[in-house]
Amino acid sequence: MKKLLLLLSIILALFLIFMGVQKFLGANPVFSYLAETTGFALFEPVIRILTGVMEIIAALLLLWPTKRKYGALLAAAIIGGALVFHLSPFLGINAPVAFAPDGSYVKSSMLFFMAIGSFVVALAVISLDRKSRE
Repeated sequence: MKKLLLLLSIILALFLIFMGVQKFLGANPVFSYLAETTGFALFEPVIRILTGVMEIIAALLLLWPTKRKYGALLAAAIIGGALVFHLSPFLGINAPVAFAPDGSYVKSSMLFFMAIGSFVVALAVISLDRKSRE
């Protein structure tokens, strides 16, 4: 049980670091699209950068055994928020994954399914962490 908890924690932490680092590499199609569709300009860059910081904090907490529960809870909250936007009319399941040469967006459901998978892993880490402390 503890080995599975560690493995899932490492996988989720690596995923969050991968996604978080991307938030610092310049304009992101998802956040740019959200800024356009909602009319809320803070999505790009302010909320993009804050999301990246929170993803990296969650990843670090996941790797710290005594704080793992908090990292998994934070990860579930971040990813849960992403799922809410994917299910809203502002983003959708087919979300922008790249900027097209003509200035539009290349869309795919890939991010939605990645969010579902990582959300399930976060919930599993929460559950396994609770069981490991009993």
